[in-house]
Amino acid sequence: MSALMVAAVLALGVQSPALGRDLCTIVADASTRAILHQEGNCETRGTPASTFKIALAVMGFADGILISSEVPKLPFKQGYADWGGAAWKEDATPARWMEHSIVWYSQRLAEAMGAERLGLHARNFGYGNADFSGDPGKNNGLERAWISSSLAISPLEQAAFLAALVEGTLPVSAEAMAGAMALVEEAGTVDGWRIFGKTGSAYPRNRDESFDRARGWGWFVGWAEKGGQTLVFARLAQDEERHPVSGGLRARDALVRDWAGLIRAAGL
Repeated sequence: MSALMVAAVLALGVQSPALGRDLCTIVADASTRAILHQEGNCETRGTPASTFKIALAVMGFADGILISSEVPKLPFKQGYADWGGAAWKEDATPARWMEHSIVWYSQRLAEAMGAERLGLHARNFGYGNADFSGDPGKNNGLERAWISSSLAISPLEQAAFLAALVEGTLPVSAEAMAGAMALVEEAGTVDGWRIFGKTGSAYPRNRDESFDRARGWGWFVGWAEKGGQTLVFARLAQDEERHPVSGGLRARDALVRDWAGLIRAAGL
C-alpha cells in the first residue's frame, strides 16, 4: 500500500460556524506519493459529489465518448437536472460541463458507459469503493451514485487517484488522461504555484431521506504546479449551518487562500 493510503487520524480543525469545519486537508508530492501535509480525518470515505467529474472525464475519453473539449455537444432536454441555474439549461460541451458542473451531462455519460463499465474503471483507478449501485432499491446509480449515494471515496484516495492522473500512470491512454486534465479549471496562482482543481458539494441524508442542508459537504481536489514539481491536494469541509454559497466553492476559495501556509508547513 502506498504512502498516500496510510496516515494517522489527527484532531479535526474547527472554524467559525458559517464556514463549518475542515474534515481533512492533505497535500502530497505527485511523483513520490509522499504526504507533505495532512490534518484531520483523511481516511473516512464520503460522497465525491462533483469531484467525480475528473474521474468521469478520464473514463469518457478512455471509452471514446468524449472526443475533445467541445465534442460531444449534447442538447439540454426538458426533465434533465436543472437546479444549477441558466447554464444548465443550455446545450453542453465537455468544457462547459466541467466549468458549470452540469449534473445532467454527467448522467448522460454514465448512461453511455453503464454501471459495469463505470465500476471497472473505478476499480482500476483505485477510486474509492467503486460502487455505482445508487440508492438501495431505487435503481438510480447512473443518475446519482456519486451524489450522496453509493459511491464513496476518502481524501487519501482522492489524492492517490490524482497523483496517478498527473503522473500519467492510470491504466488508460495518455491521450485520455491529457484530455481530462485539460478540462480542469485553474483556480489561481499563489507564490508561483498554479492551482488546478474541481469543487464538489453535497448534503447528508436525514432518516426520512430528505437532505440535511445545514450540514453540507464541500470538496476541492486537484493539483498545483511550480518549477517542474507537481503536488496533489484534497480538502473536505462540512458546514454547521446552512449557507447561501455552496460548500465546494468555499472549500476552493479557502484552499487557495491557505495555500502559502500549507506550502510553508510542508517545508517547501
